[in-house]
Amino acid sequence: MNVFKELSDFFPIIIVASVTAIVLPLYFRFVIRPKGVDISNSRWTRQLSFAGLILCFVVAIFLALPVSDSMKGQLFNLLGIALTATIALSSTTFVGNAMAGFMLRAIDAIRPGDFLKVGEHVGRVSEQGILHTEIQTEDRDLTTLPNLYLVTSAVTVVRSSGTIISATVSLGYDISRTKVETLLLEAGERAGLKEPFVQVLELGDFSVNYRIAGFLEEVKYLISFRSKLRGHMLDVLHENQVEIVSPNFMNQRVYPVDKSFIPRPSKSKVEVETKAPEDLIFDKADEAQSVDKIREWIQLNTVEIQTLGEQLETNPTDQDLLAKIERKRVRGKYLIKILEKKENKEKVD
Repeated sequence: MNVFKELSDFFPIIIVASVTAIVLPLYFRFVIRPKGVDISNSRWTRQLSFAGLILCFVVAIFLALPVSDSMKGQLFNLLGIALTATIALSSTTFVGNAMAGFMLRAIDAIRPGDFLKVGEHVGRVSEQGILHTEIQTEDRDLTTLPNLYLVTSAVTVVRSSGTIISATVSLGYDISRTKVETLLLEAGERAGLKEPFVQVLELGDFSVNYRIAGFLEEVKYLISFRSKLRGHMLDVLHENQVEIVSPNFMNQRVYPVDKSFIPRPSKSKVEVETKAPEDLIFDKADEAQSVDKIREWIQLNTVEIQTLGEQLETNPTDQDLLAKIERKRVRGKYLIKILEKKENKEKVD
């Protein structure tokens, strides 16, 4: 009987340990790494909930220990000191990055697919986590940036609604300013910019610096449009016999005074259409942005179904409402299938 009584003191800790051994693997398998579709775009919240669950089980184990209340109090004090020391010592690393990740999520300034510039790093956001943010550079490489670095640095995010792109050129004082502005505006219009404008940036000792800029709505093709703008600047200026050489232009060969440096017009006026380089460069960022958009559509569709369901409660015989709800449900299932395919593709990649 004494042996049984002594063993009975360990029953709570055995039960808690057994539950912990069963629940944690299942939680990790079905919540942290599920096979199904996650429509909430909340990997970081799942990771946080897993950490919280572990902490709860640690507290439960402490409470179930067959020791006196005073000893339990000492153990909890020790746990509190350990957590405080961890936060204090790791504030610039793990915990600091985690807190920075929550801050970035709270302000919602950065989203998958956005163009990002921080320090010398430039690219599109391809993944966001609790501890880091991954961007895809112009070379198609993936760069991982700690969230703490993003919070403590000046971050430039290109707005998805559009941005201003520009290019500069240096021309001599012998060319009329009004002529240059007219030609550069034409180049901006050819490049497809909205409301282009020209600025005189600097009156140098030997040349004038001009800037042509305009509004670009499709920020996904930011790199292509910058190149296209410069190309049309060359074409328009050369077509109108404007040399893109400043008075301090030098060449080792001797040319006649009346020699101009304008290339001969190409016989072919048709430009070869090529695939936009952004489709290849930012493939992962595009996929992340697409998945993020699908999740938003699924959530919006769910809210609309709930709203229609509330309306149906007041008028249960309304056939139009029933038909709308059914269409919304079919659309939701279709979106979930698409999302599942994309997420499975991400896991394979």
